[in-house]
Amino acid sequence: MLKHRIITASILIPLVIWGIFSLSTLPTFGIVMGVFVAIGLNEWMRIIGFAKNPFNTQYFILVILLLFATIGLMQHPWAIGLLLIASVIWWTIQLLDLSSYHGETGYHQNDLLKNLWTGIFLLVPTWASLVYLHQQPDHGPGLVLYLLVLIWTADSGAYFVGRARGKNKLAPLISPGKTREGAYGAFAASGVVTIIGAIWLELSFMQFVFFILLNCLVVVYSIAGDLLESVYKRKAQIKDSGTLLPGHGGVLDRIDSLMSASPLFTLGLWVIGIIK
Repeated sequence: MLKHRIITASILIPLVIWGIFSLSTLPTFGIVMGVFVAIGLNEWMRIIGFAKNPFNTQYFILVILLLFATIGLMQHPWAIGLLLIASVIWWTIQLLDLSSYHGETGYHQNDLLKNLWTGIFLLVPTWASLVYLHQQPDHGPGLVLYLLVLIWTADSGAYFVGRARGKNKLAPLISPGKTREGAYGAFAASGVVTIIGAIWLELSFMQFVFFILLNCLVVVYSIAGDLLESVYKRKAQIKDSGTLLPGHGGVLDRIDSLMSASPLFTLGLWVIGIIK
């Protein structure tokens, strides 16, 4: 398993970096991201038991059309800002629900309509926020890579510290392997990336302070994204969302943290004034 993870990562990471810096935002980068959204959407429909529903094609088309609709919003920063605000509010509600999770009775997963809306909130704002961030004239592709590195670093910090020092479970009913010590490791590791990012962006003192706070929130929300997917996979009694990436599972397994973090990160940069 570890061997497969390393091989897959060694192939994917260079491709991701190349794509971020080599592809034009629209249409190329947007199309590539749309392919990942489409694959993730298929995995989501399987998780919620909608894959064989006679209306699954219509739902799939609806989500893709919503991606196209957000392109128009990107021409108006206030409009894309409203979408990102709605996404952050939605994720905040999920975070509060997860904090009070008590098993199946503490989380509503049997509501099909709610699950379909959840799929939309998982994927559409993720696509929109990353494409909007990528098209920024100043540091756009670099900021996309920075966000990925921040999440990867936090995830790695949580993994290694959790394995070495983990004793207190973070969310035992959702993901028994995650520990509070691992979460502390995520904050510590991401702190190094945050300082490097602040130096790279040449931030003012106040921007630096808000940038640190934003990055801390991004780590919290990235953990929430991972936990939310774990809740639904546990309900569906599956280990991975798919088998596309050997050793890593499916697309949703790789972007679960990104789905919750990217709208917040992009909105935060907009509020701070780093992007427009």
